[in-house]
Amino acid sequence: MTLSQELFERGLIEKTTSEELLPKLDQGGLTFYVGFDPTADSLHVGQLAVFNLMALLQAQGHSPVGLMGGATGMIGDPGGKSQERNLLSEAQLQENIQGIAAQIHRFLAFEGGPKARIVNNYDWFKGIGFISFLRDIGKHFSVNQMIQRDSVKSRLEREGAGISYTEFSYMLLQAYDFVVLFQNHGVTLQLGGADQWGNIVSGIDLGRRLGTAPLYGLTLPLITKGDGQKFGKSESGTVWLSPEKTSPYEFYQFFLNQADEDVVRFLKVLTQVPLAEIKELEAQVLAEPHKRAAQKRLAEDLTRRVHGPEALAKVQRASKMLFGEKISDLDEALITQIFKDVPSVQLERARLEAGLPLIDALFEVGAAKSKGEARKLIQQGGAYVNNEPQKELEFLLRPEHLVSVRHLVLRTGKKNYALLEFS
Repeated sequence: MTLSQELFERGLIEKTTSEELLPKLDQGGLTFYVGFDPTADSLHVGQLAVFNLMALLQAQGHSPVGLMGGATGMIGDPGGKSQERNLLSEAQLQENIQGIAAQIHRFLAFEGGPKARIVNNYDWFKGIGFISFLRDIGKHFSVNQMIQRDSVKSRLEREGAGISYTEFSYMLLQAYDFVVLFQNHGVTLQLGGADQWGNIVSGIDLGRRLGTAPLYGLTLPLITKGDGQKFGKSESGTVWLSPEKTSPYEFYQFFLNQADEDVVRFLKVLTQVPLAEIKELEAQVLAEPHKRAAQKRLAEDLTRRVHGPEALAKVQRASKMLFGEKISDLDEALITQIFKDVPSVQLERARLEAGLPLIDALFEVGAAKSKGEARKLIQQGGAYVNNEPQKELEFLLRPEHLVSVRHLVLRTGKKNYALLEFS
């Protein structure tokens, strides 16, 4: 199977600007770029597909360039937006660029082979005067064509929306990026989401007018879930690649909880798991959906790639604890994430040091409606401390039972957890 065939099989190609591109993809040797809009200090899971495509192309011998929008980020791309963006300060943009650049290093090779590079379009826009840009670049653009682009047209047609001249100009700037990247780095291919088609074509047209070598574009399809919703958000909001914004545990759980109807497609689009293995996992989804083998493979692969093997090992261990494995030695942040939705109570540490009766703890955290019920739970073997059964009616909780600096976990029955916090 050629690379282009694999990319189609994985669902990573929606459109290309020329059929000539496909054999070039198979041969290797191109330099391509993807633009990153620094509107936040982290990328999110919706951008994992383009990273996967970049990594697959690099493995074939193509050279990736990550373009930071240090200049264009001051304006904002109108594509996919229903209203004007809030403009960011230069200081905030720089902070965002640093965060995104660090994440790009997780996915691409910057040493050996066709090395990845990161560049910033502020480096060439800072020296261009407004009059010079209008004279040399603006004259090549037709306003009639620009207002027909989907990103602009949708804003003009939406009542009460409209578009500012600032955002309207974005197309010119991105088109010029393509030309400069060709001139400075030999870039001949731009990748982007489906909403970037108009901007990519504008760059190719500008390159032709300015006499560059042939330029090409490739767009990825919009990733949606089976219910039609846009992929990338959980009930609590956007799922980020930054561990400060979305913890590795929450990240892992997000992918572990993907629906059976979506998981095979996500394995193809978001990971480099071999297609033959994905086919086997698809059969398991149909035959034994309760085992969630495909979801586990998806969650493991992406957590390892985004957060590293140590973080993956930690969240896997934490996940097993919810299925009865002994709970011990957890950090504060992780234990509060795992048990954020269970009943909890804060108690004085002095009570723990003096020996807190398990009967009292079960009652006070709400795991038992009365001390009599707590007593019965213990007698019947239905009370657990850190997932270990306790049948002694006089059992006392002590500091050595803490699983973190301040926490201790109780369980009644198979899955009824409660959290004790001591301060």
